[in-house]
Amino acid sequence: MTGRAHRAVEAVWRIESARIIAALARMLRDVGLAEEMAQEALVAALETWPEAFPEQGMPDNPAAWLMATAKNRALDHLRHRKLAQDREPELTHAIESLLEDAAPDLERTLDNRIGDDLLRLVFIACHPVLPTEGRVALTLRLLGGLTTDEIARAFFVPEPTVAQRIVRAKRTLLEARVPFEVPAGLDLVQRLSSVLQVIYLIYNEGYSATTGADWMRPALCDEALRLGRILAGLVPREPEVHGLVALMEIQSSRARARLAADGSPVLLLEQDRARWDQLLIRRGLAALDRAGQAGQGLGPYGLQAAIAACHARARKAADTDWQRIAALYDALAQLAPSPVVELNRAVALAMAFGPAAGLEAADALVDEPALRNYHLLPGVRGDFLFKLGRLDEARAEFLRAAELAQNGRERTLLLARAAACPAPPGRAG
Repeated sequence: MTGRAHRAVEAVWRIESARIIAALARMLRDVGLAEEMAQEALVAALETWPEAFPEQGMPDNPAAWLMATAKNRALDHLRHRKLAQDREPELTHAIESLLEDAAPDLERTLDNRIGDDLLRLVFIACHPVLPTEGRVALTLRLLGGLTTDEIARAFFVPEPTVAQRIVRAKRTLLEARVPFEVPAGLDLVQRLSSVLQVIYLIYNEGYSATTGADWMRPALCDEALRLGRILAGLVPREPEVHGLVALMEIQSSRARARLAADGSPVLLLEQDRARWDQLLIRRGLAALDRAGQAGQGLGPYGLQAAIAACHARARKAADTDWQRIAALYDALAQLAPSPVVELNRAVALAMAFGPAAGLEAADALVDEPALRNYHLLPGVRGDFLFKLGRLDEARAEFLRAAELAQNGRERTLLLARAAACPAPPGRAG
């Protein structure tokens, strides 16, 4: 097949796979089988589109084509299941109704009070029958379309470990006959923490892609934000839901300013703040207010949103209240300690009290196992060393960060930072 058609199929799949899997999971009540049949639809597209649509490389509505193909395969599976079980009393009414209402009214017939397959899929993957790491990995795989490698990098664990978690999670859900529904009452509240973690990690992967040539994957950010807004409407009295929505709204407001014309990254302090989306900022600040009004104090997402709000309120980078940001990171480190939080706190300390203070905090993380292959640690240390005039050390740190970085845009940026560290007079660079 042509490279053009292949790229077209991959692009559509990246955007639409979660919706297709969610729709199939609702029909089949088996997330593993749903993913398998969605993949079969992808293979059919790879085989069919180049010959069927030689000029444009894809049908006029490629998402609908994939969805229809996947659903037809699912319906064929249900018909075969019905034939095999038609004498068994266990045959469910759901299968019969699916077959009767299979074509254009299928979506309407199966809709429930929330009307969102993707949200149902999140709650299934976050079911208490699964261990926490299995819930998060499975949902990132099914909903976010992340590869096992991307998920592994998000959790700082080996890729085979993530693959095993996903396989076990699918098998456990099938064996437990988990219903395809959004929980209610206390069950919903108890499962929110895992759901929020999943949405947050999906958003982060979209905001700063771990791999590939592009620094951002906006479709993932949009999907995470959409799910967050739906959750906020579903559980309006839960402050951390509003905190997460506030964080994503404010972070998303910077999207247009984060990329240069050539697609290269523009760092926060160098961004044109006139390009920040003021509507998203206002929405984020309003969500942050709702989180604070709950009277329970800000949780981890609310604190991160408060940090983002400090940047959003600053008209110029020089106006940023870095001492308040450092204090918020102190609170976050107490509430939800992690090496990444400590690294971000080091940056805030450097901006508030000077690069030496930041370097001292970052140096304390050098032997942290979770950060051993995390490219941002040497990248941050390189920045502090550069500002302190220790250019040889800074160059070495930037080069190490570039070696560890999996994203092409980030790697290029780090190599440029290394090149900006001139060698001492009389020495070759």
